[in-house]
Parts: sequence; C-alpha cells; structure tokens
Amino acid sequence: MRDILNAAITAALEAAVSDGRLRLAAPPKVLVERPRDPSHGDWATNVALVSAKEAGLPPREIAELLVADLRERLVGVADAVEIAGPGFINIRLTQGVMASVVTTIRAQQGRFGEGQRSGERVQVEFVSANPVGPMHVGHGRWAALGDSIARILEHAGDEVQREFYINDAGVQMDIFAASVSARYLELCGREVAFPEDGYRGAYITEIAREIYAEEATCWLDASPEAREAHFREKAYAQVLEHLKGVLHGMGVDFDVWFSERTLHEAGEGDAPTAIERGIERLREAGYLFEHEGALWFRSTDFGDDKDRVLKKADGSYTYFAADIAYHADKFDRGFDLVIDIWGADHHGYVKRMESAVAALGHPGKLEVIIGQMVNLFRNGEVVRMSKRTGEMVTFEDLLDEVGPDAARYFFLRRSTDQPVDFDIALAKERSADNPVYYVQYAHARICSILRKAAGAETTDETVDVAAVAAGVSADAASLALLGAEPGTLAGDAELGLLRTLAAFPETVALAARQRAPHKLTTYAEDLASAFHQFYTHCQVVVDDVQLRTARLALADASRIVLASALGLLGVTAPQRM
Repeated sequence: MRDILNAAITAALEAAVSDGRLRLAAPPKVLVERPRDPSHGDWATNVALVSAKEAGLPPREIAELLVADLRERLVGVADAVEIAGPGFINIRLTQGVMASVVTTIRAQQGRFGEGQRSGERVQVEFVSANPVGPMHVGHGRWAALGDSIARILEHAGDEVQREFYINDAGVQMDIFAASVSARYLELCGREVAFPEDGYRGAYITEIAREIYAEEATCWLDASPEAREAHFREKAYAQVLEHLKGVLHGMGVDFDVWFSERTLHEAGEGDAPTAIERGIERLREAGYLFEHEGALWFRSTDFGDDKDRVLKKADGSYTYFAADIAYHADKFDRGFDLVIDIWGADHHGYVKRMESAVAALGHPGKLEVIIGQMVNLFRNGEVVRMSKRTGEMVTFEDLLDEVGPDAARYFFLRRSTDQPVDFDIALAKERSADNPVYYVQYAHARICSILRKAAGAETTDETVDVAAVAAGVSADAASLALLGAEPGTLAGDAELGLLRTLAAFPETVALAARQRAPHKLTTYAEDLASAFHQFYTHCQVVVDDVQLRTARLALADASRIVLASALGLLGVTAPQRM
C-alpha cells in the first residue's frame, strides 16, 4: 500500500509541476508513514511541508493543490484525503482495502511481509565465544540477536549465512590445557600446583573427570607437553560439542564454524599463511610501515585514532593481524555485506576493523553491532550465583530454568544499544505480565477459536489448525462487514486489528534496515493486544453466517502473522497452552 500511495503522490507532484501550478526543480522524495493516532487516518505524508521552501508557497496551499488530484487518483483506495495542521495530508483507506489484507495474508501464509529477493549475500557472525569454558548470559543475548537478525534479513529478501568464529588459537588454549591437566592429575591422586593463571571453574573438573573416566591413568606418566597437547584437543572438542548443543537447544544453528587456527596454518609447499597473505595485501596497497622493529598498519588513513601493530618486534602476530586475515577471507567468499556482533568490551575495536576492511578494498561493507550486557534479576533481586557451579550464572543455567522461548524473547525486547534487565521469575510466569506468554497465549487462543468453530474436539492434539482454518472461506461480501461500523466498540476493534495486521510488512522491513528485532517484539505485543481487544468486543461465532466467516478469517490472519512474527524472533507459536 505504501508503494501505491507513494506513486500517487509522486504523480500528483509531477503533474502540478508540469502544468505550472507548482515550481520545483525536482519533486522531493515522498515519505508516507502511518500516524500514531488512528484518528489522523491510515497514512500521512509531509510532502507539502518539505516542498514549501523551494516552491515559495505556504505548505497548506501546496497540500490543497495535491489533495484535489489525489482524491481522483485514489478512487476506490481512499475514503478520505484531508489536510491537517500546517500542511500534513492524511489518507484514510476504504473499508474494502483495509479488509483485503485478510485475503492477502491467508493467501500468502508465512510469506506475508517477505521482501523481493535482493540477491545480496550477507554474512552474520555472532556469539564467537572462546571454546575454553561455558557461555555467559551475554553470549545468549548475542545468539538470539544474531539468529533473529539473520531470520529477518532472509524474510526481507537477502541470502544470509550464519557463522561462528572459534577462537581456538592463542595463549588461552594453553592455559585451558594446563588447567585440565592439573585437575586430571588431582583425580589420579597426585598433588600438583594449579596454574596461577588457570581456569578454576567447576567445569574444568567436569572435563577432567570425563577424560579420566574414558582414559583412566594412561596419561599420568606422560610428559607435561604430551599430556597437555592431548588434553588441549580432547577438552576443546568436548567444550565445542557442548557449546553447539546448548546453542541448538535455543534454536540457533550455524552454517559455518570457522577455526581461527586455520589462519595460522601454512598451505601446501610452504605456502604463506592466511595472516601472511592478508598482511601482504595491505603492503601492496601501501598501508604498512615499519617502526622500531614492528610492522604497523596505517589505520589513521581511514579515520582511526592511531596506527596499529600487526607484527611485533619479536616476530609474533597480534590478534588484529588474525582478524584482518579472517575478514579478508570473508570477502573472498563473495559476501556483499558482513555483519559482526560483538560484546560491549569490543567497542574500541570497531574503527580499526572498519579501517582494515576499507584498506582491503571493501569500504562500508563491514557493519559492527555492539551488544550490551544482560543483568539478571529474580523478583527484583540481582542474581549472581549459579547453584550448579558456584560461579556466575551461565547461559546454559538460564536456558535450563526459563526455556528457549522466554530466553530468546526477553533477550530481544530491548534495542541492542541498551542493557537487558532479565527477570527470571517474570520469564517463568504464566500470566499477561509475562510478554512472551501474553503473545503466545494470543496465538493459542486463536487456534482454540478456530477448532471450536469447526467443531473439533479441543482435547484432540492431532487437529491440524491450519487445515481447519483452510475450511473458512471468506468472500469480499463477508469481509466488507469488518469495521463497517466505526465508532462502535466492535467496529473499532476490527479496524484496529486490520491496521495492525497491515503494518507487518513495513515492520519487518524496518527491523531489517535497522537490525532491530525489538521492533518485532513490540509489534507482536501490539498485535496480541489488538486481537485481545477484538476478542473482547466481537463475538466470533455468531448466527450471522457472513459475519462469522469474516471474523473467523480475521482471526486466522492474526494467527498467521503472530506465528510469523514469533518465528522471526526464533520463538515457537504454540497451538495450546
């Protein structure tokens, strides 16, 4: 509908310019938005206000020129085209156009709100936790965020790949191996000095116990080097597999698990490593220099506050060098846009990475989203300790307690630039105060209505609600009854629900552009509220066959869109609760 209105307004502007009624060098970009207040119409534009200065006319005078034309162009589409305030143009759609969204939704089903295929290949890299311990709740938020962004971009028309960057190189892996080795020796009955910088979490003992159960004391008398080398790989594989399982339990799966180690490995026949190749590309582009025995990247050429070391004087590479090589590899794989989701502690790293990507020949093709942390509460009290580990609550702990649906929904309710205050007790409540329960209950209620209307037994778990709904055939005459009595509680409730349903495609598009899944949690709650209002004021199963059919079709359209919104968040849409 926005496209139709944009085209009509643009044509009206061009006609006014062409016949000399309006003097504009070039018509401004038309912006059509939904007013917050339904009394202002279904759509509104400020095009008269933004044209006034160049045209040298009062905005209302320009609006009067356009409105007369628009009323003719929008016959059958708009009931009213009116001027408001200093020059806004408000458009109220016909009842038939409003109700037609029901037919569209039911025809398109889960494809409603999809964008046209863009052909753009987008990579979303997220979570990327070190494989040396359990994920914290912040990782859980980034998991929900990255997966939901990927789902939304796919719905909007992009081709998306999900990637997990495994930080399996560096000193943390050595510390990890030494920590597991020490706990293993303790289990073998040997007294050892635990590494001063070792990982002391209970999970280290659990890993060592699993190794001991499988391999007993066969590594007791091995050299420390051999034992730690073995345990590094053994424990790493255990943690990685466990990490994959936890994420899968949340509904998050990755297309690619990229190992940092591969960046450090030489190719066949002493071919350079990926890090060396990345550095050479920057050297050829003229962005490297040597100073005090170290190799530097001239990142200040791209707006960074200082230049960055890639290779230290001792010959070792920095983490930044590996990250450059990794991003070079991403673009070599043909992605048009790369989205990285990092924790708040990486905020200062963004500019140097953007600089490196620009130096590699892909300016503006890296987008970094900084995810803020999660604060856990239980009935208003800060939660700090885990019953299982005696340490900070892990993401797995939280997932076990509240379930994947509540976890994902609560993580996604806030903008990424805001911390999340996660109330565990609220997330477990089966009440309208719990937003995910509120939305899911609306979907389940609709399913119940459809089953009852069809005469299906409510206790029959095998009833296919979609098949039941398909039996509801609403023609234009029936749908014309929806919202036919504006100003009444029933009519306004029907119109409110129709308006909310019609807003879904633009909400998805906005969430995609802004990488903002919280737009969809807000939408889902608005839609659930609109449906509850409808259900309160409109008896669905009435004697009037046409009205019953229309309201059942409206309920079915609400079911479809609620399920789609929840699906883009990675949350289930239960048929019973």
